[in-house]
Amino acid sequence: MTSRADIIVFLGPTLSREQAMECLEATYLPPAEQGSLIRAVRTLKPRAVVLIDGSFSRVPAIRHKEILWTLAQDIPVFGAASIGAVRAAELDSVGMQGHGLIYRWYRRTPFADDDEVAVAMMPAELGAAPLSDALVNIRLTLAAARRAGILSEALQRAIETIARRTYFIDRLYAPILASARIALPAEAHAGLDRFERWWPDHAVDQKQADAIGLLRRLASAPNLLRPPAERPAFRLTEAWAHDLDDAGLLAADIADAT
Repeated sequence: MTSRADIIVFLGPTLSREQAMECLEATYLPPAEQGSLIRAVRTLKPRAVVLIDGSFSRVPAIRHKEILWTLAQDIPVFGAASIGAVRAAELDSVGMQGHGLIYRWYRRTPFADDDEVAVAMMPAELGAAPLSDALVNIRLTLAAARRAGILSEALQRAIETIARRTYFIDRLYAPILASARIALPAEAHAGLDRFERWWPDHAVDQKQADAIGLLRRLASAPNLLRPPAERPAFRLTEAWAHDLDDAGLLAADIADAT
């Protein structure tokens, strides 16, 4: 295990802090929200930033502009698994570095919904543990069940449709399967029974796998922590100045640091 206190990692429901520390001893912070990246950079002065989880429902999500500002400070920013994968796919052309299957899927799938990786979670003060299942994990689990002969292709698609229509905070296997039993004809119930017995031991957690992969990659390849080869141009906009004000930050201070 490698200790890198100069790396800050925004982590929440994707991976427990204990599991993360087994991969990389870093400075772990709660899921990122608007303003938290700037505060962390200015306070902790990290060598690199890893964005895995973020908050987005009750508070404003972390803005692209914060990541651009961080890159402009010659600090590399990595993303994976959850909102980190989303932002990396959106900003890889300007220097943010993504990792993992979910990042690659977002990068090659224009207009893919952030809802794919969204989950409900406990408050950060209680560890930000997940309270629902991510749609991307459910879809991959259903695909694995079809390959294993547990589900037919038609039943896989039917359950996926029900999961997609379920609000993200209610996405759990049990209620999704309960809805499927109501919505689907009786001849589908045998397949649902097979899947209900199968999934607890075979569920795919791609978000966790991608997060672990990135942390292990950073632990084993310190050369990745070099500043971006090309420092992106940064311009403070009026809209972002309002965001900074909402987050309790001073736009003038941010402008002085670029």
